[in-house]
Amino acid sequence: MINDSGKLHEECGVFAVFSNTVTDVAPTVYYGLFALQHRGQEGCGIAINNDGVISSYKDLGLVNDVFSHDVMNKLGQGNMAIGHVRYGTTGNNDRINVQPIVVNHVKGRMALAHNGNLVNAADLREELELNGSIFHTTSDTEVISYVITKERLNCPSIEDAVNKAMNRIDGAYSLVVMSPSKLIAARDPQGFRPLCYGKTDDGRYIVASETCALDAVGAKFVKDIDPGEIVVFSAEGVRSITDHCGQKEQSLCIFEHIYFARPDSFVDGRSVHASRVRAGELLAKAHPVDADVVIGVPDSGLDAAIGYAKESGIPYGIGFIKNKYIGRTFIAPGQKSREDKVRIKLNPIAEVVAGKRVVMVDDSIVRGTTSARIVRLIREAGAVEVHVRSSAPPFIAPCYYGVDIDSKDKLIACKHSIPEIKDIIGADSLGYLSYEDVKKIAEGGHCTGFCYACFDEKYPTIIPKGSKNKFEQPIPEEKKLKNKKGEE
Repeated sequence: MINDSGKLHEECGVFAVFSNTVTDVAPTVYYGLFALQHRGQEGCGIAINNDGVISSYKDLGLVNDVFSHDVMNKLGQGNMAIGHVRYGTTGNNDRINVQPIVVNHVKGRMALAHNGNLVNAADLREELELNGSIFHTTSDTEVISYVITKERLNCPSIEDAVNKAMNRIDGAYSLVVMSPSKLIAARDPQGFRPLCYGKTDDGRYIVASETCALDAVGAKFVKDIDPGEIVVFSAEGVRSITDHCGQKEQSLCIFEHIYFARPDSFVDGRSVHASRVRAGELLAKAHPVDADVVIGVPDSGLDAAIGYAKESGIPYGIGFIKNKYIGRTFIAPGQKSREDKVRIKLNPIAEVVAGKRVVMVDDSIVRGTTSARIVRLIREAGAVEVHVRSSAPPFIAPCYYGVDIDSKDKLIACKHSIPEIKDIIGADSLGYLSYEDVKKIAEGGHCTGFCYACFDEKYPTIIPKGSKNKFEQPIPEEKKLKNKKGEE
């Protein structure tokens, strides 16, 4: 699941707005999703509720490509809406897997968007299918929608159904759920993924994966939704349900601070920018080197490079220009190699690196292929030495909570020692942030615990059986034969 560039994909992002009056909520969601575009660039969608009537539109592509003026006008007005930007760690990159998911059932319509990964999705889906449920997607988000819908049949309210569904779903999930009259936000009891809400001056409530999306629509931050908390927005006001709070130790994904979140966001009370600068400072202390300039690999390596320069006293320089107009779906016509894509996306500034000993700071090293290409570009621009520093420890394990690392086979640190990796990527020296130091970078917020499983294999939940993309796996021949015999 690691992309061709050898870099990690971002997470998904969710956004929602609730108003007591019918208004133009679509533009608010549009701008909110724009602010969260870094979390998912495969597809996006918006669902709008106007007096219980839910209309939606979703497609593959970036926000500004999917939502043209005509599409926005057709969505119309409403008093609440939810939106989603997607990078799928479970489910193929097909339009049908784009969110939000809209469900029609006897208790009314419901729309749902989800950020995270369930570890028991396969078991729940099998159980639901054996009881007659028919799935149209290969995403675990549809599993969540079925569990909530099933609970809703025997519950007096949508929030009660979500509350009961949380007893059954396990893993990472930050949800926004829209019923005909209410907006629900829920975060899993371990708080793997961030979720917060704020309020605009005109009284609208905004729910978002990151605080940067609140800023984008002029909302003032109110609070981070606590792990296990359900927040209900309705005409009666805002209500919190805390039945699942405090039941498990918090396990916020540390990669929110290293890579995923935008640096201008605060995650559980901690500045992402400050965390990355701290990582760079710790790197400089642990892996000093005589050099002339420190540069960062855009975008998430920049803050750590600033920290490294600050601590080491080596001047910081802007080493690369990044082409901002290329999304993850970019395909060069007639491309002859992946090297072409790297060159088009990133170009070193020769004036900064030529004739100099360069410290290159990146957020992580996954497969090593991208690091090798970037080191090569810097050398071709005239650098006499290239010293690579990673603001994350070596990856040694898959992730089951939303990061697209599904196999040790693709992790260079599982096959090679650090000296070997240094030689493979062509660096003069290589230093990783240590496992001990990564635990220090996000100090100062109100998060009580982090997940470091990709660095230590200490998973805070059960480990799911089989592939994370089990729903897309071809049916084994023996099962086909068995099914055929059963039909006969």
